Amino acid sequence: MCGLIQRDTYFNAREGRLKLREEEGSPAQLIAYERADLSGERTSYYRLVDIPYAEGLKAALATTLGIKVVVAKRRRLYLWEENVRIHLDAVEGLGDFIEFEAVASEDSDLKREEDQVRRLRRAFGIDDADVIGSSYGELALEAAKSETGVTGER
Repeated sequence: MCGLIQRDTYFNAREGRLKLREEEGSPAQLIAYERADLSGERTSYYRLVDIPYAEGLKAALATTLGIKVVVAKRRRLYLWEENVRIHLDAVEGLGDFIEFEAVASEDSDLKREEDQVRRLRRAFGIDDADVIGSSYGELALEAAKSETGVTGER
């Protein structure tokens, strides 16, 4: 188990999601990923790029793309069966969450990984109704709209 303090800055992206993750004691990473906003098990395709100078990149991306939202969290990370990450997250302004992430190899048919996540959900008593399909970034945007009364409707 390790305790992490992370700050994710989400940028406006034409497709997928793009965020800069800054983590105390580690190099920053630019994370580009695509994942459906569905509850339940879902596949995420991502690229990680280590960033030695995060402030400069953040400023450049903020200028060209714009910052969508910033999410700060404390994460406790556990590893299970070599390829499964269990995240216990305390997300500022949103609350506490658990996430199971089974990392698959490129040639995987995903059956093993889906089974692992189902087993963990059963062990932790997590029902389908408890699963959230949105990212922390999307949840933070919704929370901000609720606080300001902005609905996006006209």
